[in-house]
Amino acid sequence: MDKWAASLDTTRPPSVLTAPPDAERAKQRHEQWKKLASRVIPPIAVLVLFVALWELLLRLFSIPPYLLPKPSDIGQAAIENSANLFISVRTTVVEALLGFAASVVLGVLFAIALALSKTVERSVYPYAIVMQTIPIVAVAPIIVIWFGAGMNAIVIISFLISFFPILSNTLIGLNSTEQNMKNLFYLYNATKMQTIWRLRLPAALPYILAGLKISCSLSVVGAIVGEYIAGIGGMQGGLGYAITVASTRLQTAYLFACGLSAAIVGIVFFLIINAISNRLLRSWHDSAMNG
Repeated sequence: MDKWAASLDTTRPPSVLTAPPDAERAKQRHEQWKKLASRVIPPIAVLVLFVALWELLLRLFSIPPYLLPKPSDIGQAAIENSANLFISVRTTVVEALLGFAASVVLGVLFAIALALSKTVERSVYPYAIVMQTIPIVAVAPIIVIWFGAGMNAIVIISFLISFFPILSNTLIGLNSTEQNMKNLFYLYNATKMQTIWRLRLPAALPYILAGLKISCSLSVVGAIVGEYIAGIGGMQGGLGYAITVASTRLQTAYLFACGLSAAIVGIVFFLIINAISNRLLRSWHDSAMNG
């Protein structure tokens, strides 16, 4: 009886009653690696299979590289033009980051201004929708006339393309705050700005981050479109200029390399925003906790 009672003694150290900490940590690391592998391995396997089939079929049917280059041709073109490709990617990244940063700041601020007054929202928001429906290629020449060709016009074009998703998602999030919580703030005599900063904006964070995920990739698209229309060539030209030059010279392999570089930049932007989103939301929001 005494031995049985001693085995149930809750005053003994927790390390005696539970598994060793090292074994528990090793188990957690194993689960984390297993979860990471389940996410990473399937898309990598699909990519490898796709590239292998692409290479095999083009070699089998002897398709000319100027019509459709093989993955090996694309890799070789990227290596041969690595210096120019690096400069083009760097230029596009800077333009996209500036446009994206401007869209984040102004998109959130405009959404807050609209959320503070339903009258202002009903008066102004329809025009924001109208601006989004106008093709950017129709507006871009006007931007070039106003701001000149080059970096300024490209950043503005990138901003215009990536602005609306942030504005729209932030406004939806601000308007989706639970009514009972707003009533509680009202009972405590909180001002509109206090309610915005301490309640509605934190509650809208998942919506804001969703808008950022959309806009971060659109900013790259906007930068490349801007380079087509308002870009300056030469050694400092971005990916849009490099794609234009490659297409006029029928350098199809390098054209594919530039397009893939643009896709990689957009993916990296998205992964960074997604990591920030998971970091901010994983402790309290289902979208990150269940991911």
